[in-house]
Amino acid sequence: KILRIKGLVDEDFVNYKKPSMFIIFPYCTFKCEKEAKVHCCQNSELACSPNIEFDIDEIVERYINNPITSAIVCGGLEPLDSFDDLSRLLYSFRDKCNDDFVIYTGYTKQECEQNGWITALSNIPNVIIKFGRYIPNSKSHYDEVLGVTLNSDGQYAEKIL
Repeated sequence: KILRIKGLVDEDFVNYKKPSMFIIFPYCTFKCEKEAKVHCCQNSELACSPNIEFDIDEIVERYINNPITSAIVCGGLEPLDSFDDLSRLLYSFRDKCNDDFVIYTGYTKQECEQNGWITALSNIPNVIIKFGRYIPNSKSHYDEVLGVTLNSDGQYAEKIL
């Protein structure tokens, strides 16, 4: 089971309230920039970097063997644009561990429901999704679920189950 990603940070303390492994997913439609009609994505240069292939079981073992981390955060470009890979990672992770699994998406909750992603994830415990696009010049706010400040007022996180 191979996972294509842009990168992996073993210990991240920025994107979630708990120390996390941060996995950078490789694809995005750049919906935030298309809607804003301006170059505004902090990750757009990432799209030009090469993809890296990891064995999913190796990622899970790497996480399990790290005494510092207590969550996995999936972000980077757009994890839901790689939903099959994301699902395989989540199911492999759940086979070994019930820690929090956080997905940062620029999709709205409604778009996630329409695409069937919420239904697909709704029976898996401890999945948290950060919904919403980045909107330039929007007001940032603290999100209680994630325990971090988000850059746009339309962004928020929810625990799915």
